[in-house]
Amino acid sequence: MGDASPARGDDFSTWFIDQFSVYWQSGGGARIEGRIAGYLLISESPGVSAEELAQALGASRGSVSTYIRRLIDRGFVKLTRKPRDRTHYYVMDSDVWGGFLETEHVYLENQRKLATEALQYANPNGPAYIRVLNMRDYMGWIIDNRMLSSEWMRFKAQRDGKKPASE
Repeated sequence: MGDASPARGDDFSTWFIDQFSVYWQSGGGARIEGRIAGYLLISESPGVSAEELAQALGASRGSVSTYIRRLIDRGFVKLTRKPRDRTHYYVMDSDVWGGFLETEHVYLENQRKLATEALQYANPNGPAYIRVLNMRDYMGWIIDNRMLSSEWMRFKAQRDGKKPASE
């Protein structure tokens, strides 16, 4: 990380994919998963096949299939088809990062519901009760005090010179 980036072309692609995968791996993901995500992030193609990913990244087709499924499940990648072509193609949404805000909100809501239910069964005088109470209240605090999705949309509209939808 911190390596000087090449200006463009294949050198840039190689550098970016490698750097992205290092960051990805440092966050707990598999390196090949990060390489796939990095490749799709900078791909100009309307869709990339698993075969193309395997060849471009020097990975096995099985490994690509496994990690593509994980990336789809986590909302990073979408499956697409081309007319009269049975091959599956994969793309990254133009605002994949904004999608995380929605996913995060669902996660926070589910965790808050779990904690709320768990509090009914925890010993109110025990240390677990305080931990679960803090879990519930933290999730609620994040939900109630962070309007990330709307703030992101407002930021993008301002960046792109458009009037935010709420105005």
